[in-house]
Amino acid sequence: MKILIAEDDPQVARLLQFKLEKEGFAVSWAEDGEKALEMVLGEDWDLLLLDVMMPVYDGFQVLRRLRDQKPTLPVIILSAKGQEKDILHGLELGANDYIAKPFRPAEVVARVKRLKGAG
Repeated sequence: MKILIAEDDPQVARLLQFKLEKEGFAVSWAEDGEKALEMVLGEDWDLLLLDVMMPVYDGFQVLRRLRDQKPTLPVIILSAKGQEKDILHGLELGANDYIAKPFRPAEVVARVKRLKGAG
């Protein structure tokens, strides 16, 4: 399973990459919304882990543009924006799941595995 992490915090991205690679996933990282959109539209991916608050394009902008071209790509939003209105907005834009920060890495891995099983 090939996963793209769109996250501007290198520590968070490296932690997730380490945990997911330990479980056998192939993982790449984009540090801003523009790079994430370029990568996700330019290659085939099995899952996008998407932060909301990123430079250039925020996660909601990335998701909105992504859904026009790859409507079935599974997306899990990981965001410090954990208020109900933010979660609902992300899900309405087409996210498959929404995990508020701070998160437990094991929970992210479990949700990735759940989506893999559904795919």
